[in-house]
This record gives sequence, structure tokens and C-alpha cells, in this order.
Amino acid sequence: MDIILDNHMHLRRDGRFLEAVKEFKRYGGTHLIIAQYPMPSLVIREKSYMKAYQETLSIAREVREKTDVKAFVTIGPYPVDYLHFKDRFGREEAKRLMRKGMEEAVKLCEESDICVGIGEIGRPHFEVGKEDIEDSNEIMLYGFELAKEHDLPVVLHTEKTTPELCKELATMADRIGFPREKIVKHFSPPLIHEHENHGLTPSLLSTWRNVIEAVKKGNRFLMETDYIDDPKRPGAVLSLRTVPRYTRRVIEEGLADEETMYRIHRDLPEKIYGIEME
Repeated sequence: MDIILDNHMHLRRDGRFLEAVKEFKRYGGTHLIIAQYPMPSLVIREKSYMKAYQETLSIAREVREKTDVKAFVTIGPYPVDYLHFKDRFGREEAKRLMRKGMEEAVKLCEESDICVGIGEIGRPHFEVGKEDIEDSNEIMLYGFELAKEHDLPVVLHTEKTTPELCKELATMADRIGFPREKIVKHFSPPLIHEHENHGLTPSLLSTWRNVIEAVKKGNRFLMETDYIDDPKRPGAVLSLRTVPRYTRRVIEEGLADEETMYRIHRDLPEKIYGIEME
């Protein structure tokens, strides 16, 4: 396997940063999609996401220059940021700032080949009030509309992923004519069949158990670690070794062939993100 992608992870300059990427490369990893790390304090200070996004782009460029791993980024207003902004500025200003963050993300995606999608956006992953859910849905739908207009995918962060949740999100997308497959469901369990994911693109949290179940069901999914590069939580959520190790192990143990794994690591990312993996 000469192409192995970790579809969703984070890097921090105060974390392992390039050392983590070099480890990924040693284990056979070749491509990364670096998701925007939450920086609410910076956004509050700037009243804009632009500096936060530019830092993520800078990190990706440095990864490319110093490790030869081909890094892309997705950028967008982290769903939990809305709660911080609401506490600080009030409900309407919080929504305005989140929408502005979507618009700034689209602008950078239009300007940079490294920036390939809007995300992670969506809803808080923990229980919140009805008003917060309604506002989060409104903000998320605005992201769908911008993504449709500019032919971009969105990466969604939400509460626990279930078939029912996927159906809800698919229905929201249908309402505005946004292609379901352009919704990449981050931190997904092995909901690989269409009746499970309702046409969304699962980004599988790649524990060994999840990977085994996923490849038994098919090949229409991406693989991720959601590595957060937090010095206080080393190796969380999964280490960057994980995707290359398990990709090779699946092939070695005869659970899937190389053609299947190329579909996951090359063909599907090229289709969803509009990028060239070679």
C-alpha cells in the first residue's frame, strides 16, 4: 500500500506535532487531513476565525515541507464554540460569528488547494438545551448551503452517530439539494451499509474492532484516528500509528485485499474532496 490516509486528526505546535507525523510516516502513512483545532479564545479576541484557520494551513504546509507527508486541511467553526460565544456575546452575535466562520472557511478553500472542506461543524457532542440544538442546526444548515454553492464537502461533529442521526442529517441535506455523500460523518462507528448511514460518508474511528466490522460490510468508508495531539492526553483519541498499522494488518490477515483498501484510501477521498492522492 503506497497510499494510506488518516482522514481526521489534529496537530498542535505545543503537542508532538512533526514527531507524530514522522511516526505516522514510519508506519506507512502517506496522507493526512488535518481538521481545524478549536481555538475559541483566539476567535473571541479577533471576532474572526481567519487567524485560527491560517495557523492550521501553516501547520499543513510545514508538514508537507518537513516530512513529505501530503497534508490537507478542513476548516470550520467548531460546534462547541457557539456555546462559548453565546455566553460571551449573546445568542444572535454567537450565530453571526459562527456563520462568519463558515464564510471565511469557504474563502480559504477557494484560495488554497490544501484546504479541501468545511469542518468540523455540526452540533455539540454532549447534551444541550433545545434552543442550542435549534441554533446549531441553523448554523449547520448554513454550512450545507455554502458547501453546495461552492462544491465542497462538510465534516460533521455531532452527538453519537446512529442510523437515526444519519437519517436526520440526510433529510436536512435533501431539503436544500446538498448531496448526502458530501457529508463526511466524523467519529463514525461501522455504519457502512446505506440503510445504516443513509448515504452519508462514514469516517470510521479506526479501532481494530471497528475496522474488522467495517471491511466485512464493504469499502465505502474513510479511516480516522481523531488524534488530538494533546500533551495531557498522549495518544488520544487513537495514535497516528493506528491507520497504517490496521490497514496493513487487514491485508496481511486476508480480511480485505489491496483493491478494497485503495478504494478506502485513494478512490473515495479523491471523489469526496476533489483531490489527487497520487
